[in-house]
Amino acid sequence: MNRKISIIGSVGLPARYGGWETLVDQITLKLGTKYDFTVYCSKIKYSEYYFEYNGSKLEYINLDANGIQSIFYDIYSMIHSYRKSNIILILGVSGCIFLPLLRIICDCKIIVNIDGLEWKRKKWGPVAKLFLKISESIAVRYSHVVIADNKVIFDYVKNTYSITSLLIPYGGDQVLVKSKNDDVDIDVLKLYDLSIKKYAITVCRIEPENNIQLIIDSFNSFSKLKLVIVGNWKNSIYGKNLYNKFNNNKNLLLLDPIYDPFKINKLRENCYIYIHGHSAGGTNPSLVEAMNMHLAILAFDCSFNRETTNSMALFFDSVDSLVVHLSKLTDMDVNNLGIVMGAMAKERYTWARVSSMYDDIFAI
Repeated sequence: MNRKISIIGSVGLPARYGGWETLVDQITLKLGTKYDFTVYCSKIKYSEYYFEYNGSKLEYINLDANGIQSIFYDIYSMIHSYRKSNIILILGVSGCIFLPLLRIICDCKIIVNIDGLEWKRKKWGPVAKLFLKISESIAVRYSHVVIADNKVIFDYVKNTYSITSLLIPYGGDQVLVKSKNDDVDIDVLKLYDLSIKKYAITVCRIEPENNIQLIIDSFNSFSKLKLVIVGNWKNSIYGKNLYNKFNNNKNLLLLDPIYDPFKINKLRENCYIYIHGHSAGGTNPSLVEAMNMHLAILAFDCSFNRETTNSMALFFDSVDSLVVHLSKLTDMDVNNLGIVMGAMAKERYTWARVSSMYDDIFAI
């Protein structure tokens, strides 16, 4: 009989939101014949509901998987799942304050991917940061297996808690799957008048820690290259203010989230350079996806991004440093950097490799 594995903490399937959802999609797709997966989904995020997806059973919870509701979303999922699971895979630490009790009432194997040191993110206030730090500590101490997606986080867990985690990054090669409708893909570029233009692109959540203001200011100073930013502008006051201030700038194209993978991938694969402004979060899925696309990457200079790219990308930490890179780049530089990023992604960041590493954990 296949082991029964419950996956908790993502928005759910089908994958339409972010990195966690892509991870769940790829794990269930590649390992669904070996294990009986149950994926917990946020009911309020979907307009259509499925009994199963990728051969996995879906359970819907009428709570948000993000924000403060994520605490109760995760805890409810744990309570609902523990009687019928051999393994519980928890993505993120929001609800991990419940783990001491979960360990008492069930004997299933608990695996926690602690994500990117959530308590350090700028968007949280002091109380939220304290809660998340406590939840992280409990997650590390009360799970059977801790997963870190970046060597920086692996070292942090070892140095802070004297616990050795397992280092498993994200894959990104799902972006290489092509649409069967080339006409639709081409229309995406025409729609935004990008068919014959060089442009830079960044795809991210519109949050201060992703250095949106810095990137925009840089392209206001360097107007020779158009900048496309795809993000959730309307989800926060910060995003709304930036959108209202810069939306009419001719050198900027500010787009709402694009959930069709073929459309967003078409925009990325045809860009001249990829700008990655994330300063937190471990191995960012958007970065390894860009690497798999063989894109030339200019990344914010932080330990996570240096580790992910083996310090082979170009790095910036200010408007001036980004403008200097933009002004010096040649077509040959862009081509060579893309080759380096693609080769590294093929070696490190494929879903076949990542799912195999999860398989090793599930099988023990």
